[in-house]
Amino acid sequence: MRSLVRDNVVLTTLGLTVISAVLVFGATMELVPEGVLPVAPSWVFDAIPHVNAVLAVVALGAMGYGLAAIRRDDIMAHRRWMLTAFGAFVGFLVLYLYNVSIMGPGEFPGPELIRLYVYIPLLIIHITLAVICLPLLYYAILLATTRPVAEISLTPHARVARPAFVLWSISFLLGLVIYLQLHVIY
Repeated sequence: MRSLVRDNVVLTTLGLTVISAVLVFGATMELVPEGVLPVAPSWVFDAIPHVNAVLAVVALGAMGYGLAAIRRDDIMAHRRWMLTAFGAFVGFLVLYLYNVSIMGPGEFPGPELIRLYVYIPLLIIHITLAVICLPLLYYAILLATTRPVAEISLTPHARVARPAFVLWSISFLLGLVIYLQLHVIY
């Protein structure tokens, strides 16, 4: 399986990107048929945004440590930290998709002017960056995890990972600002 992915990183990236987009847009557009997913108790849905905020902070922290590790040429630590960040992202995404699939997209509880001129623009930028960085992220991770460490520098991993890192970081930071607007400030 690993060699199949290694030999088809672009196709695997494309496939994972399409699957992710279908899942995210299907959930946010409320296309998941009722009854397909089990419904958890209400306290679970109350907790998901807060757990996701923690997962976003964990991902950002792991990304920071991963960046520091690669600057020290500690490739194995870099790999562990970036996979930790990706794992936190996957956990975030699973919880987000479950929450949105059952409860629907959340409504902005604050003033209309803030919703129009702050919340919606931030949300649009957050979503756009997430959509753009996802294939870059998949590609960088697939290149790094399907090759021996000595071969990674022979691939476009670093060239792709740099913009993916920046876009991913900004998207996570904006997601935290959105969380604060939805669940703390208003």
